Order: sequence, then C-alpha cells, then structure tokens
Amino acid sequence: MMEPASLPPAAVAHVARASYGKLVAYLSARTRDVAKAEDALAQAFLEALNRWPKSGVPESPEAWLLTVARRQLVDHNRRVLTAERGRDHLLLLAEELDDKPRDIPDERLSLMFACAHPAIDVRMRAPLILQTVLGFDAATIAQAFLVSPTTMSQRLVRAKAKIKDAGIPFRIPDRDELPERLDAVLAAVYAAFSAGWADPLGVDVQRKGLADEAIWLARLIVELLPKEPEALGLLALLLHLDARRLARRDEAGHFVPLMEQDPARWQAPLIEEADGLLREASRHYCIGRYQLEAAIQSAHAIRRRTGRADWTALERLYDRLFDLTHSPVVALNRAVVIAELRGAPAGLAALDAIAEDKRLADYQPYWAARAELKARLSDKAAANDAYLRAIGLESDPAVRNFLEERRRRALS
Repeated sequence: MMEPASLPPAAVAHVARASYGKLVAYLSARTRDVAKAEDALAQAFLEALNRWPKSGVPESPEAWLLTVARRQLVDHNRRVLTAERGRDHLLLLAEELDDKPRDIPDERLSLMFACAHPAIDVRMRAPLILQTVLGFDAATIAQAFLVSPTTMSQRLVRAKAKIKDAGIPFRIPDRDELPERLDAVLAAVYAAFSAGWADPLGVDVQRKGLADEAIWLARLIVELLPKEPEALGLLALLLHLDARRLARRDEAGHFVPLMEQDPARWQAPLIEEADGLLREASRHYCIGRYQLEAAIQSAHAIRRRTGRADWTALERLYDRLFDLTHSPVVALNRAVVIAELRGAPAGLAALDAIAEDKRLADYQPYWAARAELKARLSDKAAANDAYLRAIGLESDPAVRNFLEERRRRALS
C-alpha cells in the first residue's frame, strides 16, 4: 500500500483511470446498462479520491473500486426495483455477498464490440468506445471528431440508451459478424493512441499509458483476426509512431518535429516489426486506411537508411488516402508533402484549396503549416498571424514554445 503522505490526488486519479475501462466493461455486462455502470463507477472514483489520500491505496485498487461501485448499483436497484431489473439486482447482490477475492475478468474487448453493434449509429460507435472503455470525456472526444462538445454529449447519451433498449449483448461476436463492427473498434483504438501520443513524456494523468494500452488492444485484435489486413495495418501504424516516441523531445524536454528528429533515436525493432506487419497485410490484397497510413510512416522511416524521406511515395500515398477518406487532415498533410516536393507556393496553393473547410478553423496543425509556408515566402505579417493562431490553439507547452520560437525566427 502506498503511504498516504506520498499520495497526491494525481496519483489517485491515475490508479483509478487505469482501471476504468475494465471495470465499466465488467459492470456493464452484468447490468446491461452502460450509463448506470458509469455513474456507479464515478461515485466509486469520488470516494477513492476522498479516502485514499488519507488511508493509502488499497492492496487491490480494482477490487476496492468494484466493491464500492457494485454497492452503488445495488442501492440504486433497491430504490427503483422492477420485475425486469430483478435478475440483475439479484446477480449484483450475490456478488456483493460473496467476499472471496478473485481476479476481475477483462471484458473490454466485448464492450468495444457491443458499442460497435449495427444498432448503434455508425457515427457514434468509435466515440462510444472511447468514453465507455477508455473514460474520455465528451469534450475530448468532440475535439477528436471535429464536432461541438454539446452535440457529442447528446449523441453519447442516446447511444448508451440504445445499448440498453436494444438489448445488445456484451460478447465478442461470431466471426461472420466481426467485419461490420471492426471499423469502429479500430478507429477507437487509433483515437486512444493519438490521445496518448499527444503526451509523449507521460505527464498528463488523464492520458498516461493510453498509447501503450492502445497498442495492447491492437495486438489483441490481431490475435483475434490474424488475417484481417486493416487490423494488421493499424498495429503497424501504431508501432511506427511509437518507435519515434523518445525522439519527439530533446534532453531538455523541447519539442522536436519529425523532420528534425535524429533517426538514431527511433526504435529499430518496432519499425522492423511494423514493416513486417505491413507486408503481411499486403498479401491479402485489400488496401485500407490504416495500411496506407502505416505505409506513410514507413516512407518517413526510410530516412534511417537514406537520410531522406521518400517524398514521391508520400504524395502518392496521401493521394490514395484522400480518395479513400476525403479527410481535411489528409489534405493538409498532402499539402505539406507538396511543399517539400515542389516548393512553398505549390504547398500554399494546396492549403488554400481546403481553407474554407470549417473543420480546420480550430485545428492547430493547419495554422502551423500555413505559418511555416508563409514564412518561407517571406510574408512576415501573414506568418505572424498564422503562428499566433496556432499558438493560441495549442495546449502542449513544449509545442507552444516551439511555435513561438518559429514565429520569432520568421519575424527576424
């Protein structure tokens, strides 16, 4: 048990967050009500935040949280007990009375596929997984999917109600049912990794360990579907990105952009494993988004051997990816590649072509790219405006400092 005196609230929050998805999945499978499971677990977390700093973290934090959450559910069912809830109430009560210590089964993958059920709005499957399995709040999810927090919150509430009302089972579906649900599960794993990727030093309690957890889930999906090319592609993509984790900050903690990173600091075993997965995926002759994104990262990783990214391959890959996704973020990255191949004017023209897309209005990388290209063209006023916009949109202090330094350099 950790000593209370050395237990700041952040440490308590980290212990709680690490158990969130596993406990929600376990409780949801028994109550068949995700929202109620989340509410009960939220109360358990609150009690932990109040008690653990004084008493210390219990020997088994997950079991402690589960016990408190289960009591919350039992108490709630007693107040509103109906015939249809009787079975769930008795099950919870029986578990509450059985105080024998036991391992809590990890049912997160079952919950993820329940959230990806065809009865759930296709737009909400990945966001629902992010909230129920990984504990993201609606505002964070909204930012990832470029919609307003209010809209996302309302949609999540409706989606959780649908799971309950439609009686969606909490199980890994049969093999013939998997493909139609897989896209949402892969998208949620990727979004979880991206959230952890935004905190490379692991200092954000809410994001700590998310990248590792996402890679673990991706490996689990590949074990489940070893011949699914997009599952292989996603794992390859995550490993390529994770290989560069240590190179994204220098020894002083300063942000280092991709093209200025030292390839010697990239983790060669992860890159080799990623390329092997990508080759395996290619044997199935079904190219998808994650394979293309992994191939893009591989075209950057070739700089380890040649000293230069394969910009020609990158343009072709981004063209194919845009044809597949029509994503403004893909168009933005393509514009950056065009600037490297054909110069800043061509890159800026590609940026101008997507400037009216409202989804980019508050997207920091768009303004950072625009600032960089304006600076290359010696348009100091426009570069300054774009850098200020990017700095205002960035939450990471290291990236803000990097952008501020670039802004000063552009104005000198």
